[in-house]
Amino acid sequence: MSGGSNFWVIGGEFGSMNFHKLVAGSAQVQGPFKTRKEAEDAWKVVSEENRHKAGVRFSIVEEPSRTS
Repeated sequence: MSGGSNFWVIGGEFGSMNFHKLVAGSAQVQGPFKTRKEAEDAWKVVSEENRHKAGVRFSIVEEPSRTS
């Protein structure tokens, strides 16, 4: 049996503009979302809320489907 993928919106405030390390306590995770479209909608909202902060970044990641 094959399960569907889940999508997540992850990110937060980074300590520098190379976006390698999150500022402690700033990490955010939203999801799971069953479709990429749902994740994109959530990403747009959280990105718009933080657009004035240059060091904040969010990404959409796909969790691999599981087979059993």
